[in-house]
Amino acid sequence: MSENKKLQPLQAVKGMNDILPPESARWEWLEAKMRGVLLRYGYSNVRVPIVEPTALFVRGIGEVTDIVEKEMYAFEDRADKHGQAEHLALRPEGTAGVVRAMIEHSYLRDSPRRLYYVGAMFRREKPQKGRYRQFHQMGIEALGFAGPDVDAEVILLARTLWRELGLKEGEDVSLEINCLGQPDERRAHREALIAYLEQHRDVLDEEAKARMYANPLRVLDTKNPAMQAMAEGAPQLLDFLGEVSIAHFNGVRALLDCVGLAYRINPRLVRGLDYYNLTVFEWVTTKLGAQGTVCAGGRYDGLVEQLGGKPTPAVGFGMGLERLLLLLETLQLKAPVGAPDVYAVVPDPAELPRVLPTLEALRAAGVAVQMHAGGGSFKSQFKKADASGARFALVFGADELGRGEVGLKSLRDSAEQVSRPLADVTAWAAELLPA
Repeated sequence: MSENKKLQPLQAVKGMNDILPPESARWEWLEAKMRGVLLRYGYSNVRVPIVEPTALFVRGIGEVTDIVEKEMYAFEDRADKHGQAEHLALRPEGTAGVVRAMIEHSYLRDSPRRLYYVGAMFRREKPQKGRYRQFHQMGIEALGFAGPDVDAEVILLARTLWRELGLKEGEDVSLEINCLGQPDERRAHREALIAYLEQHRDVLDEEAKARMYANPLRVLDTKNPAMQAMAEGAPQLLDFLGEVSIAHFNGVRALLDCVGLAYRINPRLVRGLDYYNLTVFEWVTTKLGAQGTVCAGGRYDGLVEQLGGKPTPAVGFGMGLERLLLLLETLQLKAPVGAPDVYAVVPDPAELPRVLPTLEALRAAGVAVQMHAGGGSFKSQFKKADASGARFALVFGADELGRGEVGLKSLRDSAEQVSRPLADVTAWAAELLPA
């Protein structure tokens, strides 16, 4: 390469975005809100790998789902010294990995578990607003609980989060629910649905024709306007449910009713993954156009056994953080941007040996202190102090230091500068903290 040839800067992969300050502060705020709610409901954090065996998602999600057929980043790893290479995938969703971890570590042997995860997922999609190739999810998994009580609990956990974030139920977000029954009930419905679709083949688009026999339920989830009337008239799964499934669904509804949570029964709500049974639900919004689902989940009682574990009931949900932040931004629900409590103005860098002990003492007392670094005029440092968002400036000028003091100046009102002693920081540190 020529020494004079300038190297071109590299850019991030399309659909995989950097998150920089102050935007990252919004993410931290949202994640802190989520963790506070999860703690109140008794959920513990689990962290599983981003890369898993491809077979985990093929077996768990379903071989004929869009995720596995079109969207999953799957690859063959480098061969080892014996010429053997693993087939690996970047996780496209969180549930299968959590269940794999529970089985591998026998973590469900002693008691049921309430778990949550937060992290990056990957799907090979066309990037657009609210939909990315690397995106982030918070998900919860309640494993070992069979009754409708925990179905209702996970739905209510989401409602609690909406309230914490300032979202209004029924206006900003609303709940849709359905019941998918059990495998034998779905098989009977599937046969009736395929027969119905065969009678309406002339209105099916190419995607629907491809799905008609492999995954006919997904045909009803179409967004094609020309197929809406056909989908509306299709046999409904609710009509094929037995007494046990109906009782479970009615149990969920009764618990939601008793706490005044409004919902709509949507017979066409099927979810895009094969592992769901009984309760499924979505929290949806009309504020984001086509990207209307904010949180989705349901019961997946067969997945643990499907992945090699003992039969274990389970229910959970996932929500996309990018889409949730986009909704908050659209509704002008501003997340607080982190700012220091004080900004230390240091006109003479040579005085830092006298300044640093005070700053460290304040930090030890819980005060967030941003120190000016790199020199600069008194005026320019005050401009940066104001731009930092700090409520106070600490002024370590020559006069103040000569008296063994530091100047304390409010940056948010016109109050006069006062002095505080350097020798007893703990006596006045608390006044710098937010009320």
